[in-house]
Amino acid sequence: MLRDYQQRAIDMLNDWFTRHPEGHPVIEMPTGSGKSHVIAAYCQEALREWPETRILMLTHVKELIQQNASKMREYWPTAPLGIYSAGLRQRDASQSIVFGGVQSLARKADEIGHVDLLIVDEAHRIPAGAAGQYRKLIDDLTAINPALRVIGLTATPYRLSHGMITDPPALFSSLIVPVTYMELLKAGHLARLTCKRTATTYDLDNVRRRGGEYVEADLDAAVNDLKTNDDVAAEIIQHAGERRSWIVFAVSVAHAYGLRDALLRQGVTAATVVGETPSDERAKIIAAFKAGSIQAITNANVLTTGFDAPNVDLIAACRPTLSTSLYVQMLGRGTRTADGKKDCLVLDFAGIVSTHGPFDNPRPRKPGQKAGDAPVKVCPECDTLVHLSVMECPTCGHVWERKPPSLKLHDDPILSDAAEETIPVTSWNWSVETSAAGKKMLSVRYYPRSLSQPVIRENFVVWHGGSATYMAMKRLAAIAARVNGTLPGIDNGIDELQSWPCPKEISFRRNGKYFDVTRRAW
Repeated sequence: MLRDYQQRAIDMLNDWFTRHPEGHPVIEMPTGSGKSHVIAAYCQEALREWPETRILMLTHVKELIQQNASKMREYWPTAPLGIYSAGLRQRDASQSIVFGGVQSLARKADEIGHVDLLIVDEAHRIPAGAAGQYRKLIDDLTAINPALRVIGLTATPYRLSHGMITDPPALFSSLIVPVTYMELLKAGHLARLTCKRTATTYDLDNVRRRGGEYVEADLDAAVNDLKTNDDVAAEIIQHAGERRSWIVFAVSVAHAYGLRDALLRQGVTAATVVGETPSDERAKIIAAFKAGSIQAITNANVLTTGFDAPNVDLIAACRPTLSTSLYVQMLGRGTRTADGKKDCLVLDFAGIVSTHGPFDNPRPRKPGQKAGDAPVKVCPECDTLVHLSVMECPTCGHVWERKPPSLKLHDDPILSDAAEETIPVTSWNWSVETSAAGKKMLSVRYYPRSLSQPVIRENFVVWHGGSATYMAMKRLAAIAARVNGTLPGIDNGIDELQSWPCPKEISFRRNGKYFDVTRRAW
């Protein structure tokens, strides 16, 4: 049975297709939210309504192909599915639903034939331009069936080389957001991430950039030496305490083995998985890690997608990156829940939290756009990173004395829900206003039950463009999903927004003279 937000994803998708006879949507759902269940339910619904429908479910690694097909079998045991993947040694393109790998199918459109729905998992891998295996296959399938519709699914709807994957000239035209990480965290469906400051850090001053990302050879030279690896291993052990399942992200194959050896020297059971690791050996290592006989697993560019290990309770981020997508994918390995798991500790040796922002609300940037810093401070008692506004450490209870406003610290918290306040709400009012920059924006005011509480104003900069508009539309879509509303054309949609039922209470965080609304409850 689907969870409410999984059914909401299907309902929002069906509504989108009803209102858009052309174009391709992408659904953003957090890692661990059950995208494979949504895929299975949607395929079953489509074939029941239109039995002649042909569906191709496409992704880039065999682990995801196998995982998605298995979930389909669990949800729908009699599903007419086939698998087309060289890595899995199966080439069945005859079924109504085909789960395939893009590498195997890029030049096999004629063999697949007519497809009505192409569903792409990890859709952020599709480039904006016309090049690449995904785009070639899509173009070839569209030549066979000009009415082909593409549905994307991803936890990270942005690309390092482009920005948002809905920004022109991208394939996808709209973003659907049925649920957020913070909603799933508060509902107990996902685990909390916490972050500790590390004494060991990397000096990246001499690391070059190419194509918007660090050059791997330079990164390896900057971070991969015997002493640094030993220091990192010692610090992981120091902070780990009773945590039993550690995943370490390295910059290169040599770095992954170097960190493994450093952990082994200090008495930790550790193993390494890299791209060249044989399939049988990789499967044995991952099975041993999940069973608890291996405590730490190091990897280089392997375990960011298609790796489902709910027991992960510590992530050592030793891989600096300018890719927001990679940042979220790495940390997402720790958000699944497991018995006895309270949270997942992130040790940010690479400084990626300050580069990309809070995990639940990152700052994807377009090429050439510089990163900024968000406010965070470090607890002097336990080294936990918390938002600047927090006055009592949630880990050890340390209380900060209030400082004059002129004293500021800069860095980033790993989550954005620190120092929340909650108030009951009696009504709201939507309007179109002008920002300080002279641009139009949507604004909503939440009116509290008590006159002693402030009126909370929330702005949606839907006309500003770039990542700011993305985040605004994401919040609007989340509200629409909760009230079973549809997003109207923003220019003439104030009346519809105003007709939506007002939340009964909201949670917010003070941000200077403004407020950041973090939760709405109906």
